[in-house]
Amino acid sequence: MVSSIVAISGPSGSGKTLLATTLRAQLQSQRPINSVTVLAEDAYYHDQSHLEPDARARVNFDHPAALDHGLLLEHLRQLRQGNSVQVPVYDYQAHVRSERSYRQAPADVVLVEGILLLSNPQLRLEFDFSLFIETPLDLCLTRRIARDTRERGRSEESVQRQFRDSVEPMYHQHIAPSAAHAHLVVRGSDDHEHNARLLGSHILARLNPNSQGGEEI
Repeated sequence: MVSSIVAISGPSGSGKTLLATTLRAQLQSQRPINSVTVLAEDAYYHDQSHLEPDARARVNFDHPAALDHGLLLEHLRQLRQGNSVQVPVYDYQAHVRSERSYRQAPADVVLVEGILLLSNPQLRLEFDFSLFIETPLDLCLTRRIARDTRERGRSEESVQRQFRDSVEPMYHQHIAPSAAHAHLVVRGSDDHEHNARLLGSHILARLNPNSQGGEEI
């Protein structure tokens, strides 16, 4: 059975994936934790194969409607009940859901990372703890350019255009306000290992009520 489901949210390029990976490594060496897994909200983008390629590129992927939060919600509930789920694999270059998926087994701690997790009231009910990474948008853009040109075959110009047209407006409309729902807010410009230790102490405190509690910010 899953002991804890933890949300790691914040703007695109804030360092969510790096923090989740670092935290997973730290928690796996702790007791009473035996297993930790990471789920990416990005895997749950709606399939856009019904659209022509040019139209797919114009989809606002930073709006909550672009994500299949219903499927993510169902998967979190199944994992909490001790059941495995088939997680979709998304093709970011073609903007379609791949025919492949992978089997995710339940774990003691499930870390879920994504930009819009805390914008959804139903998802928020599933999180035992949530963190928001507050990061300056200029730093987010720099990181996003580096990631998308390297990993997703994008041009720097297209990344900048998308950031200006949808990423930044959706940040102000949906993502920044969702920080109010987080249990803990950290700075994305801080050392990620420090943030992982900070979040890890809170998770361990919740799993072990007899502990001394989480580290102060």
